[in-house]
Amino acid sequence: MSDEPKAKKKKGGGMKMILLLVVGIVVGGAGAAGGLYAAGFFSAKEEGLKEDPNKPVLVLAGEDAQAIATAHGWAGESGGEGGGGHGGGGSAHALAGHAPGHGVDLPAPANPAAYQATYFQLQAPFTSNMSDTDAFAQISVAVSTYYDYRVIAAIKQHETPIRSQVLMMLAQQPQQVLDTPQGKQGLQKKIKDIVNDVLKQKTGYGGVDNVYFTNFVIQ
Repeated sequence: MSDEPKAKKKKGGGMKMILLLVVGIVVGGAGAAGGLYAAGFFSAKEEGLKEDPNKPVLVLAGEDAQAIATAHGWAGESGGEGGGGHGGGGSAHALAGHAPGHGVDLPAPANPAAYQATYFQLQAPFTSNMSDTDAFAQISVAVSTYYDYRVIAAIKQHETPIRSQVLMMLAQQPQQVLDTPQGKQGLQKKIKDIVNDVLKQKTGYGGVDNVYFTNFVIQ
């Protein structure tokens, strides 16, 4: 009789050892898989399934923004919607997985000097009355991006909604604000936000890094 409890105890201890061993294998296996992934063991093809191929990419200094865009499937400018009659819209990309108005920002590079900036001048100036006076403002705008040419192509294609929103915003600005350097800097940011918001709504991605005034007149 005295041997029976010992046998049961020994059996129970053996079950605990088996359970601990199984848990150790599962945890160790997960850790090993994570280590292999971090080390690049899984193929780039498998990882690439999570990356949108239409997402514009940064252009390294010395590289050509159009060549990079072409290498990522950009078909070139061949005419299309909008653009005020002076830019191809066929090149801008429709992005799967991004509903209108739910696009994402493309971050500015941490080291801009390592990347190639591309500049684009919007062809026609923006002209609008001010909100607090009979005077009107006429401004010419250029934009820059560190991403490939698909960003510029998208601006060309969707220039009509961009112009519409910029003009509506400009008509709400008081002259006394735009007469100051701080007011002009604030207007630059507002225009940049409008351009990126339209791009995100239409293509899924922003990408404009800065806005420049190439002409600014208030009369």
